[in-house]
Amino acid sequence: MTAETTPALGIDEAHLKEINAGLARTTADTFALYVKTHGYHWNVTGPHFRSLHLMLEEQYNALFLAVDELAERMRSLGEMAPGSMAEMLELTNLKDHEPTDDAMTMVKNLQRDHEKVASLIRPLSEAADEAGDGATADLYNARLAFHEETAWMLRSFAS
Repeated sequence: MTAETTPALGIDEAHLKEINAGLARTTADTFALYVKTHGYHWNVTGPHFRSLHLMLEEQYNALFLAVDELAERMRSLGEMAPGSMAEMLELTNLKDHEPTDDAMTMVKNLQRDHEKVASLIRPLSEAADEAGDGATADLYNARLAFHEETAWMLRSFAS
């Protein structure tokens, strides 16, 4: 951000920089999880095919919408959002490309990733709130609830 592009939103520039860095990582994590979930949706087989195929479709659709919301929040705060696969891969905290033909391994991989993203979002929400950015904290809290619930659904499916 430069002085010309720093929005006058009542959040100091140091906090904006920190908030946007967290949003960029969360955008990349969400995008990586979207791609993995969509790939598993395409490739799942076995006796639970239909139920898992449909559940994964619901999840990747929600993740796709979340990526857009996170990136647009960055733009609202005056920062460019990551927009390439290279940027996403550089920023993500998740393992990329975990191919498997075992449906339960897919479920466990996704459960682990949702739990990881939830654990990374929690402190970002607190930091945004402390910086006076309630809108980003609210966005993070909604994402946190989604990842926790999705991890629970996947955990329940695998048990």
